Amino acid sequence: MMNHLRGSTVLIAALPLAFGALGPALAQNGASDASARAEATLRRMRPAEKTVLTHGIMPLPIGENPPPVPAEAIPGAGYVAGIPRLGVPSLRETDASLGVAYVFGLRKDGATALPSGLAMASTWNPDLIEQGGRMIGGEARAKGFNVLLAGGVNLVRDPRNGRNFEYLGEDPLLAGTLVGHAIRGIQSNNIISTIKHFALNGQETGRKFVDARIGEAAARESDLLAFRIGMEIGQPGSVMCAYNRVNGEQACANDWLLNRVLKGSWGYKGFVMSDWGAVPGLDAALKGLDQQSGEQLDPGLFFGDRLAAAARTDPAYATRLDDMNRRVLWAIYANGLDRVPARPGGAIDVAANAAVAQRVAEQGIVLLRNERNALPLAASARRIAVIGGYADTGVLSGAGSSQVQGKDGPALSIPLGGDGPFASFIAQSYHRSVPLKALRALAPQADFHFRDGRYIADAVAQAKAADVAIVFANQWATEGLDQPDLSLPNGQDALIDAVVRANPNTIVVLQTGGPVLMPWLDRTAAVVEAWFPGARGAEAIANVLFGRVNPSGKLPITFPAGTSQLPRPQLDGFDTLEPDFAGGMPRPGMTLQANYAIEGSDLGYRWNARKGHQALFPFGYGLSYTQFGMTGLRVDGMKARFEVANTGQRDGATIAQLYLVERAGKPVRRLVGFQRVQLGRGASQRVDLVIDPRLLADAVSEGWSMPGGRYRFALGNDAEHLGEAITTQLQARRWSDGPLPTSLQ
Repeated sequence: MMNHLRGSTVLIAALPLAFGALGPALAQNGASDASARAEATLRRMRPAEKTVLTHGIMPLPIGENPPPVPAEAIPGAGYVAGIPRLGVPSLRETDASLGVAYVFGLRKDGATALPSGLAMASTWNPDLIEQGGRMIGGEARAKGFNVLLAGGVNLVRDPRNGRNFEYLGEDPLLAGTLVGHAIRGIQSNNIISTIKHFALNGQETGRKFVDARIGEAAARESDLLAFRIGMEIGQPGSVMCAYNRVNGEQACANDWLLNRVLKGSWGYKGFVMSDWGAVPGLDAALKGLDQQSGEQLDPGLFFGDRLAAAARTDPAYATRLDDMNRRVLWAIYANGLDRVPARPGGAIDVAANAAVAQRVAEQGIVLLRNERNALPLAASARRIAVIGGYADTGVLSGAGSSQVQGKDGPALSIPLGGDGPFASFIAQSYHRSVPLKALRALAPQADFHFRDGRYIADAVAQAKAADVAIVFANQWATEGLDQPDLSLPNGQDALIDAVVRANPNTIVVLQTGGPVLMPWLDRTAAVVEAWFPGARGAEAIANVLFGRVNPSGKLPITFPAGTSQLPRPQLDGFDTLEPDFAGGMPRPGMTLQANYAIEGSDLGYRWNARKGHQALFPFGYGLSYTQFGMTGLRVDGMKARFEVANTGQRDGATIAQLYLVERAGKPVRRLVGFQRVQLGRGASQRVDLVIDPRLLADAVSEGWSMPGGRYRFALGNDAEHLGEAITTQLQARRWSDGPLPTSLQ
C-alpha cells in the first residue's frame, strides 16, 4: 500500500493495475525480452538437457544417503544445476523470509536476522518491509545465492499454528501488500524470490497430509487474494506450493490451484517449485508443478529420467516439459540471474543491515497496556528487577528452516530433544542481543537485579524490593510443531501472576510466535508485545520501554479471549498424532481434515464480528505514548479521504485504518485501506485512500461481483473500536480476475 508521505497527501493505491505499475523497472531486471529469450533457449536445448532445470537437491548432510554436492553448490536449502552450454546459471537457493538461513552454521558465516513475520506485519509499513527485503536479498546475493525461499503469506487461520511467526497476519490486504513489497525488495538484487506456501497451509500438525477443505469463493476472497495482491506488487519469479492437501488433492499436485487458478485465471508466467518433500508423483507435472525441490526428501526422483521417459512417449508430458523449462528460464531472465550473476564473497554492511532490523523491531513492537502511564520508564527509577526470558542472554527467535543467526551463532541454543535428522532445526535459540545489557545502557543510574524466573520466590523477593519489575515471558514456536493452547509454557503465567501481586509496577515484555492468553493482565502496569524481535531486538525493546522510540505497532492478528472463540476450538489432529517435524502420514490411508469452510473468508476479526465475539486484543490494536484523532471521513466511489491529527504531547506514528462495516444493507467487517502516518505533536495530515473493489465484492466464476446499494465505511483505531460510519451508494459491478501485471513479460 504505499510509499512515502508527500506534502500533505498520502495516496494508497489498491487497485490491481496500480499494484502492477509498481513492479521493478524493465531496465533494471531485463524482463522486457524474458519471454523471447526463454523461447530461444528452449529451442536450443537438447533432449537430455530438458530435465536439468526441473529438479534439484538439498546440498546438506541430511538423510541416510545424502547426494553428492557439486562444487559450486552452497550449503543451503537447494541446488538446481544450470546448463553452461547455453549460459543458463544454476539455481542456488536459501531459506530466507527473515534473513539468510543459518543451516547449522555449515557455511561458517552468519546473517542479519529480521524480526519475525508478525513483527514485520505489526509495522503496517510497506516501505520498511521492502527495505528489509532489499537487505536480506543483498546479503543472500553476497553469499552467492540467487534464489530466496522467502515471501511467506499464509493467512493465520489458527493462532496455535507453530509457523504463524513467519507469516504476516490474518488479513489478505495487509499480508498481501507487505509480502509484495518484501518480494520486490528481494528481487531488486537480481535474484529470484518465491511466494509461499501455495496455499491454505494453516497448521503444522500432520502438515504433509492434512486436507484443507474450503469453497472456491471463500478461498479466493481470503488466502488466494493475499497471494494475488502480493504477486501483483512483487511479481515473484517462483511460487512454492505447500505440503498440505486442498480439497482432497496435494497442493503440489493440485490441478485447480496450479493450473486453473495460478496459471489459468491469473496468467502467471513464472515457475512453481515444490516444497521440500512435497511431491507425490510424476503426474504432479501435468497438474502444474514445474520443479521438484530437495528431491532426496521425496519417495523418488520423479522429474528426472521418469519425466524424460514420459515426454518421449506421451505428447502431454512433452508439451508440459517444454512449458516447465520455459517458466524457469523466464524467471531467470526476467530477474537478470544470467546477466548479473551472484557470486560468493560480496561485501555486506553488517552495521547498516542491523540498523534495518532494529527499525523493523521498533516499529513492530505493540504496546498492549499502559496503566497510569507506567511507560515510558521514568529516569527516576532507581532499582529495577528484570526477571525471566533469558533476558541476560539474548532475544528469542523462531525455529525451523527460517532460523537465522549472526556470525558467532546463537547466544544460547536449547535442543527440543530427539535424535532425528531435523533435531537441529528445532532448537530454542537466542540472538546475541541482550535485553539486560540494553536496558542498563539506557539507565546507567539504575540498580538492576536479574533473576531467571526458575524459582518464583526468588523473583517475588526481587520484585518487592524494586521500584519497577520487568518480566520477559517467552512462547517459543517452530516450524513442524503447533502449540497445544494459548498459554505461556513452563509455568510463566504463574510467575507473572506472583510478580504482579508483589509489585503493581510490573511491565511484561512478551516474546511470542503468536497470540497468548493473559490471565494476569488486569494486575499489570504495562504489557509490550515484542514478538521474535531479531538481531537488534534488545536495543529496540529498551528504546521503547525508555521512550526513545514511541511505540506505533498495531496487531496484524487477533488475540482471542479464549480458544472457545475459535472456529475450531481444538486444533485438528493435535489429540491423535504424535509430534512430528516432517508431518508425514503415520500409517497408509490415514486422513486428517481441517474444515476451513466453517469460517470461510471470515478470518480472525471478521469471524469475531460475525459471531459477536470480543477479543482480548483486536486486530489493528496498539497504544502509543501520544494520542491521535481521525476526522472528516469522506468516500466518493472508490476513494476515501480524512484527516489524522496528533493531539498529544509527543511525536509519533499511527496506522490509519479504514473498514467496510455494511454492504448492500448487510453488516460486514473488512479492512479496505490503511496507511502509516508519522506526525509531530500538534501536526495533522490528510490521507487519501483508493479502495480495491475486490475487498467489496464476492468471488464468482473466476471473477468478482460487487452488489449495488448502500455501503458504509468507518475509521477505526482497530477492528472493534470504530468511529461514526458514513454512507455512500455504489453501483453493481462484475469483472473477471484477469492476468497478473505484464511488466515482467
